Amino acid sequence: MRAAFKAVADSKQIAVLTPTTVLAFQHFETFKKRFAAFPTRVEMLSRFRTPAEQKVILADLEAGKVDIVIGTHRLLSKDIKFQDLGLLIVDEEQRFGVAHKERLKEMRKNVHALALSATPIPRTLHMSLVGLRDMSLIETPPRDRLAIQTSVAPFSEELVKRAIENEMAREGQVYFIHNRVESIYSLARW
Repeated sequence: MRAAFKAVADSKQIAVLTPTTVLAFQHFETFKKRFAAFPTRVEMLSRFRTPAEQKVILADLEAGKVDIVIGTHRLLSKDIKFQDLGLLIVDEEQRFGVAHKERLKEMRKNVHALALSATPIPRTLHMSLVGLRDMSLIETPPRDRLAIQTSVAPFSEELVKRAIENEMAREGQVYFIHNRVESIYSLARW
């Protein structure tokens, strides 16, 4: 957010690339909220926008009327033209394919780039360790974030039931991971 704000303050455009429509929408809502007090136009390009809306956004982007554009793979299309792109932010870069990464390389030639990842892949981590890529860590959790509690125990229906009920009672989230494809449906029914 701070890098985007600095780029906008320097009259540069920002592109935020995400691998999914849901993530694009989440970033869009966050950017809109955080930049609401400033004369900054934030737009989104994804399947949540009609072709007519996208056409207007593309024209305004090229004319420099859009400061921050957030989108999915749509941002990598050849018809995307920026008046003065200064910063490219890529969230979860490892989720993009080879063709997309080639387009990203083209875009990065003339702009500053930030790659975000909650789970850096070994290659990216290695590149940072040998000095080919800078990496910084955000180690401060968001406000009101509860610590993850992990316990290792033999499978027990009662333990699983109790853990899920406790988490639901506090209005939390539960992710149940099962590593056997052949029995996943029977476990889901359970």
